[in-house]
Amino acid sequence: MDFFTAGALTALLQVIAIDLVLAGDNAVVIGLAAAGLEASQRHKAIIVGILAATVLRILFASVAVYLLAIVGLLLAGGLLLLWVCWKMWREIRAGHGGDHDATNAEGAPKKTFFQAATQIVIADVSMSLDNVLAVAGAAREHPGVLVIGLGLSIALMGIAANLIARLLNQHRWIAYVGLLIILYVSLDMIHRGAVEVLPYMQ
Repeated sequence: MDFFTAGALTALLQVIAIDLVLAGDNAVVIGLAAAGLEASQRHKAIIVGILAATVLRILFASVAVYLLAIVGLLLAGGLLLLWVCWKMWREIRAGHGGDHDATNAEGAPKKTFFQAATQIVIADVSMSLDNVLAVAGAAREHPGVLVIGLGLSIALMGIAANLIARLLNQHRWIAYVGLLIILYVSLDMIHRGAVEVLPYMQ
């Protein structure tokens, strides 16, 4: 493999930078969704989220060249993530409204394991798509760099998701910061997708 060429090293640095940003966003979604569960189920939800993201990244990476050619895919992913953001905002508002029946023992909005897992998987579809498209664009003709980038993003996400879930249960206001991050990512995806689609609508 040509890891030591100037092109491959440049691509690897770009991929690492992308992973540091996008893996953190994905971890926020997983941590925010898992925070509404009891402690015994929280780790299971985080594992489900990481496994789902891993499978999705592998699937998307295997057809990355074709995904890059699909116009409007990024726009659809952004709209899907925006819907997840709206659902999470409603849950947080309900949990912060003073209804103790709507929160768990640690103060986070209460939800079932199925609700948390569904939110995580739907968000993973959008954010894994964004991650793979960004990494594939940076890696270009260096498949080895693409593999390293995907592995790194999964490792970073697993570490960060556990930390974020614990912080959310200790400091409830962080949930709103997390929502703003997810909102920004979704709007950025929608904007980039719209810019991509507009020329075909004229």
